[in-house]
Amino acid sequence: MKDYEKIVQDMVSWLRDKRDKTGLKGAVFGLSGGVDSAVVAALSKLAFGDDHLAIVMPIHSLKEDEVDAKLLADKLGIKTTRVDLTSTYDDFVKNAKAESFTKMSLSNIKPRLRMTNLYLYGQNLSYMVLGSSNKSEYLVGYFTKWADSACDVYLLRDFYKSEVYELAKVLGVPDEIINKKPSAGLWKGQSDEDELGVSYDDIEKYFEGETIDSEKAKRIQALYKSTQHKRDSIDYYKK
Repeated sequence: MKDYEKIVQDMVSWLRDKRDKTGLKGAVFGLSGGVDSAVVAALSKLAFGDDHLAIVMPIHSLKEDEVDAKLLADKLGIKTTRVDLTSTYDDFVKNAKAESFTKMSLSNIKPRLRMTNLYLYGQNLSYMVLGSSNKSEYLVGYFTKWADSACDVYLLRDFYKSEVYELAKVLGVPDEIINKKPSAGLWKGQSDEDELGVSYDDIEKYFEGETIDSEKAKRIQALYKSTQHKRDSIDYYKK
C-alpha cells in the first residue's frame, strides 16, 4: 500500500522547488468540478498558500460542475475567479463558419480557449500554469492537443486514475467530487469511459501487464497507437 500522505508532501516540495527555480510566484489552473482539477487545486493551496488561482471557465457547461467547483473551493479555501467563455466560443464558431463541423472538432475548441485564458492569467500574475491530465488519460491520448495538454507543469501525469482518487481522499476533496462519474464536460451526458470504450480500471491493468478481456485490450492498444502523435514532440525537417 502506497503512503499517499508522504506522496502529497513530496509533491508539495516538488512544486515549491519548481516555483523557486523558475522565479515565478505561484500557480494558476482550471477548476472544472472534477477530481483531477480538484487534486491540483488542493496541492497548489498546500504548496503556495494564497499564491494560487483556480479559474472556472464555463462554455455551455453543466451547472452541477460549477456547484462542485464551488464546493471544493469553499471547503479547502481555494482562491477562484470565473471567466465565462460561452460568448467567446459562440463568436468563434460563428466567425469561423464552423457550425456544420464535426461535434468533436467543435468541442475541442473549448479546452483550447481555456488554455489561452490560463496563460493570460499566468503571464499577468507570474504564475505557472498547471496541467491536470493523469497517466490513464495520457497513455490513451484522452486529452486535447494544445489545450489541456498545454501547461508548464504536469502534476498527475505519473498517476493512474485510481491513484488520483487516493490523493483526493488524503487532500480532503469532497466525496461528491470523488464519487461523480468522470467526464470532460464536453457535452451533456458525455462521460470519459463511455467515450473511450473502456474503463479506467481496464486501462491501468493493461499498462501494468495484467490480463484483461481481449477485446478491451485491442481497444486500448488501438487508442495508444492512434494517439502517439499527441505524446511525441513536434517533428521538423532535418536538412
